[in-house]
Parts: sequence; C-alpha cells; structure tokens
Amino acid sequence: MEEITLNAQPRTVTGKQVRHLRRDGLIPAVVYGHRTEPLAVQISERELRHMLLRVGGNQLIRLLVGDGATPRMVLLREVQREPVKRLPLHVDFFEVVMTERIRTEIPVVLVGTSPVVKRGDGLLYRGVESVGVECLPADLISHIEVDASTLAEMDQEITVGSLQLGDKYQILSDPSEVLARVIPVQEEVIEEAAPQAETEVEVVSREKPEEGRGE
Repeated sequence: MEEITLNAQPRTVTGKQVRHLRRDGLIPAVVYGHRTEPLAVQISERELRHMLLRVGGNQLIRLLVGDGATPRMVLLREVQREPVKRLPLHVDFFEVVMTERIRTEIPVVLVGTSPVVKRGDGLLYRGVESVGVECLPADLISHIEVDASTLAEMDQEITVGSLQLGDKYQILSDPSEVLARVIPVQEEVIEEAAPQAETEVEVVSREKPEEGRGE
C-alpha cells in the first residue's frame, strides 16, 4: 500500500480549551498503543483532511511528532466528527510495533460477475463484508478481493474457508461464513446496510493492556 506521512506537534492544550485549537485550524489528537504512553498531539486540519481522503482503517501512517522526531507507525483508530458538516473534531491513532502481530478486520471486495447472474437466472447474495485476520503490521492489506465470476451454478457459494491469503495471514473468522452466494431470483434477500465503523485493531498479547485515551 501507499506510504502515508503525517506531521504533528506535541499538544499541551486539553479539555474544553481544545476549541481554541480548532479556531486556529488545528485538530487535537491522541496517540496510544500496547507499549505507548498516551501522547497528546495537534495536527493541521488541512493536512489531516487530505490524509483522511487517502487512508483506510488498515493503512499504516508514518506520524512525525515534532521536528526531527523518529517516525511513529500508527493506524487510524477513530475520527470524531461534527454532526452537520462532518468536519473532524478529534482523532485517535493506535501505535503499532512492527515486529508484533496484530488482529484486525479486512474488508471484502467482490469483483467479477457470476455467469448465472449475468444470464438473469439468479441474484448475487452478499454475505459478511469483512474477515478477521492476524498478521504483522507491514503485511496489512486494504482489502481482500473475491472473484464472483467463479460462481457458475445456482446455490454455489464462496466461504471464508475458501480464501487463500498465504502464510503471512492467519484467518480468524469462522470458515463457514458466506462471502457470496448465487440465489434464485425469488429468494432475494434485502438487508439494510449497517453503519460503517472505524476499523479496530488488537495487539496479540497474553495480557490485555490498558489503553489510555482522551484529549
């Protein structure tokens, strides 16, 4: 994936006073992680908005805090937004250790068209939209492609267990979960799309660390 670099500065303003930062075009943020003490930072709103247009939940970000600082490798954890204009109000970053495996959800993207669907004899049912995996941060991928054109018969399906991601990834989701299936037209399933949430990651550890958060 494309490497993203984001500049930040240490932040001393906290609590209700952060509103003054926003008036000056700065967005408060916090960096925390399995081996990281919570660090309050501030980021240019313009630079942050540009970054948010380019990254997803599994995109590694080189966060530079202050001049000459050693880059921190982080993942975007949560973005709090203003409810009307959807402008960013606060951002949480999760710092990873590049040699430590993490657990996260990888979105599933369907590509291709089933011949059955193309003929109009069936419909494509979309199952789970993400798959839980465990891997090193450097091996994170933005999505998993699933080829729907392999579904050549009615009621044929693609499950999590059929995914071949390679030795770098341990799939955590139930192998029987359906990713895509061809169903008869009369059995069309209509589901309301669930709200999209920020991708969360979990560090693989025997002891669950306490994660400090806040402004």
